[in-house]
Amino acid sequence: MRIITAYCKMRNVPEDRKEQEKQYETMTQSMILDKKTFLKTATRLAFPIMIQNLISTLVNAADTVMLGYVSQTAMSASSLANQYTFVLTCLYFGLATGTSVLCAQYWGKGDKKTVERVLGLAERLSLMVSLLFFAVSFFFPERIMHLFSQSPETIAAGSEYLKVLSFSFLFMGFSQVFMSALRSIGEVALPSVTYIVSLCVNVVCNASFIFGLFGLPKLGVIGVALGTVIARVVEIIICLTYTIFRCEIKFRVKYLFSKADILLLDFLKISTPSVVNDVVWSLATSIFAAILGHIGDDMVAANAVAVMVVNIGAIACRGFASATTIIVSQTLGQNQLEAAKEYGRRMLRITIFVGLIGCVLILAIRPFIVDFYRDKLSETAISYLGSIMIMTTWRLVGEGINTCLICGCFRGGGDAKFGMVIDIIFMWLVAVPLMAIAAYVLKLPPIWVYFVMTLDEFEKMPVVFHHYRKYKWLKNITREL
Repeated sequence: MRIITAYCKMRNVPEDRKEQEKQYETMTQSMILDKKTFLKTATRLAFPIMIQNLISTLVNAADTVMLGYVSQTAMSASSLANQYTFVLTCLYFGLATGTSVLCAQYWGKGDKKTVERVLGLAERLSLMVSLLFFAVSFFFPERIMHLFSQSPETIAAGSEYLKVLSFSFLFMGFSQVFMSALRSIGEVALPSVTYIVSLCVNVVCNASFIFGLFGLPKLGVIGVALGTVIARVVEIIICLTYTIFRCEIKFRVKYLFSKADILLLDFLKISTPSVVNDVVWSLATSIFAAILGHIGDDMVAANAVAVMVVNIGAIACRGFASATTIIVSQTLGQNQLEAAKEYGRRMLRITIFVGLIGCVLILAIRPFIVDFYRDKLSETAISYLGSIMIMTTWRLVGEGINTCLICGCFRGGGDAKFGMVIDIIFMWLVAVPLMAIAAYVLKLPPIWVYFVMTLDEFEKMPVVFHHYRKYKWLKNITREL
């Protein structure tokens, strides 16, 4: 009602409440994009995110395929070691979310200087995180691998892989945060180009080091890690070159070290719950992987292939869910609360639709994937793979819906705390205990343990929808700085 009154005073319209509401409804309706224009805008923002997800998936797929020619142990070691990297990626995603929300809201407000200050602050925090994870993985890789496997061969191969891969952490955070800031202001070209170049470099390097092409030594699983390091270096070179010559917002070294007390508090208010949320979720996912790892290498290998396939099916779904953050944040930065509510509703519908298409895609390619790996995996692993790929379909839809609401709508309005609380409760007090009970107490067959794992997204969904319909997450969090 305060918004209606403010609008009426600004426009000198009658103060009668019904007349005010009618005037305000007319105003807000005129601000909301028609569905066709909105779909074009959403697709333009989601497309580079899809490209990034596709490239990341294709790189992982190429790694999995090429390591399949080395050995099942090499493939399992890489998959388990990447669970540690997955935790770091979720930390980056939390920082990138804070960057995206603040940059988008201040960009919608028209405050370019504060956008650059947010970018510098985020890069400082990402560098601190990168150094920490590098030190742990470089000096203690065996201890990390012991968390995920009891197989001496898998631990040895994974430790070598992780020690080399740790150097990529020094570069990965910068590019992810920088790309997030660009997407939040509508700069979509560089992220797409950068990740395409990164894909080409990564695949060529991986193939060269795995198979000894161009006279290079055959390094096996270590070659995959080395290829990733080189690709990350290329990414950061492209980012720095772009920010010097063409970028509308620039990375400025002075903002990397400048004091930003109020801005830091706002950033931490969004990023800290987002980081905790993503770490809690990723640690729970790592516990899932550890339980599967203790079940046996057959389940780990089958899950590695299934994850690769489901990521392909989830590309569009995750792209639109992530674009929700940008759309909602920019709209709220312009103080268009009703428009933000409508856009959130539309993005949810789009996410569900493309998620269902992803499920159809997974089921369509399932027979070909099983046949392709039949001579590369054990008979038991193949039997697991066929069933697991079916189970991933409903988990994909659930993940898309929750990501759109928690990471898109809620965080876009500055309400990151809800997602943190809900994941702490449901992941650690419901999902993880249920899977542990299924595996270690009831001692269910491995495939049923996996089935219990796929229910995690649906266990929290009723509470998530209840919070969404209350609309308390609709907030403009910008300040006059």
